Amino acid sequence: MATKIPYKMYLTEEEMPKAWYNVKANMKTQHPPFINPATQKPCTKEDLQAVFCDDCIDQELNETDEYIEIPEGIRNFYTNFRPSPLVRAYFLEKVLDTPAEIYYKFEGNNTSGSHKLNSAAAQAYYAKKQGLTSITTETGAGQWGTALAMASAFYGLNLDVYMVKVSSEQKPYRKEVIRTYGANVIPSPSNTTNAGRKILEQFPGTGGSLGCAISEAVEKAVTTPNCRYVLGSVLDHVLLHQSVIGLESKIALDKYGVTPDVIIGCVGGGSNYGGLIAPYMGERLQGKNNIEFIGVEPASCPSLTRGKFVYDFCDSAQTTPLAKMYTLGCGFMPSPNHAGGLRYHGMSPIVSQLYHDGYMKAVSVEQSRVFDAAVKFAKCEGILPAPESAHAICAAVDEALKCKKEGKKKVILFGLTGTGYFDLAAYKQYNDKTMTDYIPTDADLEKGFDTIPKCAVNEGLL
Repeated sequence: MATKIPYKMYLTEEEMPKAWYNVKANMKTQHPPFINPATQKPCTKEDLQAVFCDDCIDQELNETDEYIEIPEGIRNFYTNFRPSPLVRAYFLEKVLDTPAEIYYKFEGNNTSGSHKLNSAAAQAYYAKKQGLTSITTETGAGQWGTALAMASAFYGLNLDVYMVKVSSEQKPYRKEVIRTYGANVIPSPSNTTNAGRKILEQFPGTGGSLGCAISEAVEKAVTTPNCRYVLGSVLDHVLLHQSVIGLESKIALDKYGVTPDVIIGCVGGGSNYGGLIAPYMGERLQGKNNIEFIGVEPASCPSLTRGKFVYDFCDSAQTTPLAKMYTLGCGFMPSPNHAGGLRYHGMSPIVSQLYHDGYMKAVSVEQSRVFDAAVKFAKCEGILPAPESAHAICAAVDEALKCKKEGKKKVILFGLTGTGYFDLAAYKQYNDKTMTDYIPTDADLEKGFDTIPKCAVNEGLL
């Protein structure tokens, strides 16, 4: 008789991964290197050292090591909130009346309310190890800013957080959690940096974007002694740190002989999605499975589904290295939807390359459908999801209903990246039926595409 799969699957602390998984080691095509915009040549470690921590740069450039050890000092901090539960969504399955088996990896069971603490802990640890005294960052919805504030307090670092202005207005209490952990919060764009002043001059009254906030945080880092910038998504080393999500999921499901047919995650910069799929994608690249991978993005900021695969700046002020990624243009200003963590013009180079090579697909979803799914999930599974996470829920529900229509049983795994208890303004709009769907027109996208740099790498001259 088959063993009943429990509602929640917890690993022991001894079963927690002791190494991160580097999916690049098995990628058939490596994503093109970052380009120094001044020299139009691939970035070297020396080019990046003024901005990032040395250990993170080494991980960023590592294409060969399949596993990279998690230092004990990070593993010790991980035990504050890991391992996280993998949940069989029996109640959601019943509500949908679907033959599908649905599982979700819940990363919101910590004060930051999200998966972001996985990389925040690592990057703060490496900054402290390097002897730095302060770090800077950006944050959208606030989960990353909260996570980094927690990690900075633990490791003894000063932190400046440039928070997307519209998010700081929508989520004042999230801002207060960040401040409670000792960090300084600056709504972005601001008048405190040259980049912020330039953006405000060009877009007066803007609510900002992650690209704007990145510009300000990078400027602050490179003009402050003994300081570096850390990023919560997009970059390869961030996806590396987030691979603990997928590794724990795989260990738990392997215990019960379960292999997903479909894996789903929300995508803004790509960190949680890249981490969730990492070990399974590694096996797919080696021909060991045929899993379908789906990235879900907001229709208001459709980097994968309507963007271009070109070199672009990672920030709005055009100060960062150029990255080959799916982008809407570094000058694209997304509408103020409530999924602040997905309000980014570009996409992880790893995720972009995998999408370009056909190993995954992407879908975009309107905000109202996202909240329909979020409320349905909350009513039966008991967790109020973050708007970002609800994008994955929406696609998982769609897949489960497709199974019902076709009479097929599939195993669906999705990432529940965080909780929505600081997103009550969004839920109020939904309940009041005043929520609006923002979908950029072709003309809106063209304005963004016009800001993609016309450089040698994009002209095919390098």
